[in-house]
Amino acid sequence: MSEKPSTEEEATGKAPLAPARSHRLVGIDAARGLALIGMVAIHILPSWSDQTGRPTVTWLLFSGNAAALFALLAGVGLALMSGGRRPHKGRRMLADRVGLAVRAVLIALLGLCVSAVMPADPPAYSILVYYGAFFLLAIPFLKARPLTLFVWAGILCVAVPVLMQSLREELPDWTVYNPTFSDVFEAPAATLSQLLLTGTYPALAYLVFVLAGLGLGRLNLRETTNQVRILVAGVVIALLARLGSHILLYGMGGFEQLYLTSPFGRGQLRDALIWGPDFIPTNSAWWYAIATPHTEMPLAIASSLGISLAALGAFLLVGNRIAEWLRPLSAMGAMTLTLYTAHLLALSAEVHYELPYLWFLIQIGVAVAFALVWQRWLGKGPLERGIGAAVTGTRRVVMGRTRRHGGPGEMREG
Repeated sequence: MSEKPSTEEEATGKAPLAPARSHRLVGIDAARGLALIGMVAIHILPSWSDQTGRPTVTWLLFSGNAAALFALLAGVGLALMSGGRRPHKGRRMLADRVGLAVRAVLIALLGLCVSAVMPADPPAYSILVYYGAFFLLAIPFLKARPLTLFVWAGILCVAVPVLMQSLREELPDWTVYNPTFSDVFEAPAATLSQLLLTGTYPALAYLVFVLAGLGLGRLNLRETTNQVRILVAGVVIALLARLGSHILLYGMGGFEQLYLTSPFGRGQLRDALIWGPDFIPTNSAWWYAIATPHTEMPLAIASSLGISLAALGAFLLVGNRIAEWLRPLSAMGAMTLTLYTAHLLALSAEVHYELPYLWFLIQIGVAVAFALVWQRWLGKGPLERGIGAAVTGTRRVVMGRTRRHGGPGEMREG
């Protein structure tokens, strides 16, 4: 981790902009690479079997979970870039917060630009604009202690679904797939509602994953004991969430109550609990018992959080031990913004529908080759480099520095 600043530096906030870089935790980059593969798979590969009609392995593994892992790792990255186990103080923390706001705005603008290029009926939902909202919401929590962050994540896991259901009939209708510049200016209230509560990746719900990741990033992630704890905690949380949902729905009569109070027939209700309903009725509290991906109900959030924690813990355990074997994943994970953006632009051509498995392999193959070559010769990805330069410049202005001391905009694992 970064060296502890002196007492004077802590008091004045005049520590150097960035400490000497240390080795990255390969497991974090590898987990981020897996999240990218999961997002690509969900966007391209079939979600159900034509023969049986049942969910595919792709759907079961990645639906809701890939995006949750992205958000969790975003939180980890925020912790690492703002001091790791020893959060920055004074003006240095102010610089972190202002830099994070700049990063959030630039990523959101990038997302709006990508949405403008995509067809009106796009082949995929983009997380980029939501990602900017995640970062903005995380700014007030940047200095919090791990326990505080975990408690807030737990509170939001329960409170946000209640808020969403309470306001569902009051909020503007969600009518767009991916927000665009025109939506922002013509329907600001509806766009804000979509970004925070009603969209595919509602920022208030996904703040659970970001805050959990921020708390993890304040721990010593190089310590094997912590890595095992993250893995075990993830498995336990995921199992309890899934088991709890099953008991509530099928052992305590929740399914029957939903059938009696909802507009769905039995078959439609079973499908809704697998794929997610087009809307969640507000006339029964039993809907809070479902664990269906992208419903943002408490047990659904907990299930995805547990799976994400387990994946991160597993990669942390093996990452630096088999780093060379994980290079394809970790190289992609070090430039997911560039590769995810390229993936969305490639989907806009809409040539992948007839041969989804071939196009999945092509996209992943190109992503791996590009990431390995670019990282070997040029380091940070092109979009990461551009946004990092803007964040670095902003931080230098806030710190009152004109001389470059390193790359504070970079996410350092160490």
